[in-house]
Amino acid sequence: MPAMGRTSVFPVQVEFGDCDPARIVFFPNFLRWIDAAGHAFFLAAGVPPWHELERQSGLVGTPLVDLHVKFVAAARWGDRLAIHTSIREWRRKTFVMHHEILRGDALLVECDEIRVFVRRVGPGPTDIEAVGVPADIQALCDGIEPPAPRR
Repeated sequence: MPAMGRTSVFPVQVEFGDCDPARIVFFPNFLRWIDAAGHAFFLAAGVPPWHELERQSGLVGTPLVDLHVKFVAAARWGDRLAIHTSIREWRRKTFVMHHEILRGDALLVECDEIRVFVRRVGPGPTDIEAVGVPADIQALCDGIEPPAPRR
């Protein structure tokens, strides 16, 4: 099902330590910022932090299962970037989170992440299983009123 269109914007200031010897952003830093922008998207939508969701529902997060990144142009020390994040598509157990990293109006990086919601099923750190996309979280991310809880 296609997303409704909520977008959040995550600002990034490129620091000297983010750059490689060629004085451009070392590519893994884009992925670090994209991950932070994804977390900020959920919080901006009103989704509680993962540690609270785990206590409430057993959900522990949205691990990454696939990643597609297109590097269009370089970023450099001193650049002010904006990461525009949205949900491109909801599926039964996964969703596609879309990110565009801009410097002003210039597109530098485009990224699609495929993520899955998981809950804990045992005491070990890898004792998790995929669950269907929670309707209340999807509604918050789409910018609509979440469904009332079942009684």
